[in-house]
Amino acid sequence: MTTFASTQELLGAAGRDLGTTDWITIGQDRINQFADATEDHQWIHVDVEKAKTGPFGGTIAHGYLTLSLCAHFLGQLATVSGISMGINYGIDKARFIAPVPAGSSVRGRGEVVSVTEVPGGAQAVVRITVELDGSEKPAAVVDTVSRYLV
Repeated sequence: MTTFASTQELLGAAGRDLGTTDWITIGQDRINQFADATEDHQWIHVDVEKAKTGPFGGTIAHGYLTLSLCAHFLGQLATVSGISMGINYGIDKARFIAPVPAGSSVRGRGEVVSVTEVPGGAQAVVRITVELDGSEKPAAVVDTVSRYLV
């Protein structure tokens, strides 16, 4: 976990490596719960038997499930002190590189891409590479945008 003492310290952090998070296992139960929450019950995610004969040899996590974990990863990678709140401002770019098979583990690797001053604080773009345990390719690469307000 990287702690920035203030938004002023964060302003000088472009290019900084934030390290990696803990691994999270993406089990079928989590995939099914995400399908229920988003109404996305495509068979490649939830039909274990049919997915065995599908293109991935089993069920895979939704790309948006992988993407949604970036909020958790960001909280493990960095914090900014001396602020009244931090808000998720959006995503500049997201790419799903490799499927995440049910039962596999992922973690986030962070890098500060840019930081700009905004009224009331700072805006940071942090690239989170979602690493897939045992794979040379990442599961996803996501440029998150956060605002830290004093």
